[in-house]
Amino acid sequence: MLLRNLVVLTVPALLFGQLGKPVPDTKTKAVWTVPRTPDGHPDLQGVWSNASLTPLERNKELGAKEFYTETELAELKARPGGTRAPDRAPTVEAHYDLSQFGLDSSQFKLAKNLRTSIIVGPAGRVPPLLPEQAKKVAARTAYNREHLFDGAENRSLSERCILWGSEGPPMLPVGYNANLQIFQNADNVVIMQEMIHDARVIPTGKQVHLSAGIKQWFGDSRGHWEGDTLVVDTTNFTGKTAFRGSSENLHVTERFTRVDADTILYQFTVEDATAWAKPWSGEVPMLRTTDRIFEYACHEGNLGMPNILSGARAEEKKQR
Repeated sequence: MLLRNLVVLTVPALLFGQLGKPVPDTKTKAVWTVPRTPDGHPDLQGVWSNASLTPLERNKELGAKEFYTETELAELKARPGGTRAPDRAPTVEAHYDLSQFGLDSSQFKLAKNLRTSIIVGPAGRVPPLLPEQAKKVAARTAYNREHLFDGAENRSLSERCILWGSEGPPMLPVGYNANLQIFQNADNVVIMQEMIHDARVIPTGKQVHLSAGIKQWFGDSRGHWEGDTLVVDTTNFTGKTAFRGSSENLHVTERFTRVDADTILYQFTVEDATAWAKPWSGEVPMLRTTDRIFEYACHEGNLGMPNILSGARAEEKKQR
């Protein structure tokens, strides 16, 4: 597993102008225009980071407050660790020095973001699961807890190096390795994520989704351009992905909009009529970085899984 510093360029502010029009930088008075590829679409290519201290869900004490004031944000940044979630209980840190491996949030360089949560809207939280889906999730959790040491298939997907919960879609910030690289040509956009190792190939032509019977860990993504925004529609998830308790009916819509030289505004909407009563949405600014994507060696030299399972077998022999 690769642990390293997150290095992200700061920007003076998110310069949200009318999409597709030149955006003036209020400090330098320069005019920025959207760079384009030879086929005429906005150029999203490069290495970007979605590192953020903004929590996915809003602190309940904030109610419907979607944005901090400048003063409030400064006070929060002055707290130890710069936390945005003062109601969280302290956690026991790992045995290593967090700052040594770049996991200390005080080391992050982040763009200004006044949002109180990644999830947008008055609620600012993931809607509760519908009763039937909540029962299924509880039953699955209880079964896995009882059979946790039966075999690798009973361990979490991240332990098995299959996928990380934040990889998406939707793509959410992580504590480290929050970098991704975008490649594009006239027919495809590829998003390669540093966390775990996955590359998502997104056709941007007129291809239709796969047959409904074909399910995939990351779903089936299809992209198209709406003006200067790349819109990605993803269906065909397997129920085993279970994003925030979702089913195989999960449907994710993502929007990538280049808003200035160093920023892509990433927005997403999540729908699953069998899991939640209504869709919910969020947004994260992705910042250009001069860093590179490094290999995330998930299995190599990792003896955790064989040690866990061999230890369980040894314990079973003792009990016979």
